Parts: sequence; structure tokens; C-alpha cells
Amino acid sequence: MFIDLTTLITPKMVIDAEGNEKKALVGHLGTHFDVMNKEFPIEYVERNAIVFDVSTVKGRDIDITDIEILKVKSDMFVAFYTGFIEEEGYGSKRYFREHPQLSHNLIESLLDLEVSIIGIDCAGIRRGSEHTPKDQYCADRNVFVVENICNLKMLLLQESNKEFIANTYPVRYAETTGLPCRVVAKI
Repeated sequence: MFIDLTTLITPKMVIDAEGNEKKALVGHLGTHFDVMNKEFPIEYVERNAIVFDVSTVKGRDIDITDIEILKVKSDMFVAFYTGFIEEEGYGSKRYFREHPQLSHNLIESLLDLEVSIIGIDCAGIRRGSEHTPKDQYCADRNVFVVENICNLKMLLLQESNKEFIANTYPVRYAETTGLPCRVVAKI
């Protein structure tokens, strides 16, 4: 069974995103990853993956104690279901500025475990002025951040123990900081 984790972009969403996020139309629209100054390794196209339900974490950063970190292995695609894309909808000012974020400690732990991809169902793993530097920090360690994924709740409803195969297919743009991509889960 396949589940598309890619955000469907409508013309209205493009207008909303363009009005609320200056980089939305330069490779950063909808589901994409922040490639920074790196090239997405072709072997990252298919990865063992896991999704963590962190939707109950409110009013603070999502931390290492909110997930079962021992289930994370090297080279994995690690996804976080916050529920924010469903709650807020893609493209609003609040969506880009008030989304949940991962703690520095959790991000560091994922990097230490040498995951390949961190996926999240909101505008980034950090907000505001910390967004771009943290994406660069991850990219410098060969970890890519896929933002604005959706349908993670469907994975949580499966009997697969929250593990799946993630297939990530970025568009081959050159010299951009963001690459639109399609992310498909195979259960």
C-alpha cells in the first residue's frame, strides 16, 4: 500500500503562501527539502522510515523524551506528526511563523544517530531566524529536512508499528536552497 505524503498545492495555496513567505515560490512551495549548498544523494531516494506522533506536545519544543529514540536507526527517514498542517492549513501567516518545532537536543540526537532525512508536517524543524541556520547545520551533516509533509496520521493508523519505507523524489533544480519533492510511504 502507498500513501502520498506530499502536500497538494492549489492555486489559492500558492497565493496564500506567496503573501506570507517570501521564499515560497523559489523551490520552497509545498513539500520540499532545504538542500542548502548540498546535493541530495541518490541513495536517499528510498529509506527505512518511522513516524512519531507528537501532536499532543503543545506550548513547548518537541524533545527527545517525546519519542522512542531507541527506534531510530542510522540512514532512516524520521517523520514527526504534529497535526499542524491539518489544524492550520498550508500557507497562512500563522502556519509559517507559529508552527511546532523540534528542540535543539532532539535535532542533535538525530544527527548523532546519522539519520538521512527529518520530515515534519509544518514549515520547518525550527522557526524564524533559527530556521535557515538549523537546516544548514543538518545539511552540513548530510541530513536533509523535508518540510510540509502531510497524511502522516494515515501512517499512524496502520498496523505497521509506525515503520514504513519512504521514497523521496526531489526535482533536479540547480543552485537553489529548496527543492520541491514528492514523498511516498510504502507500507
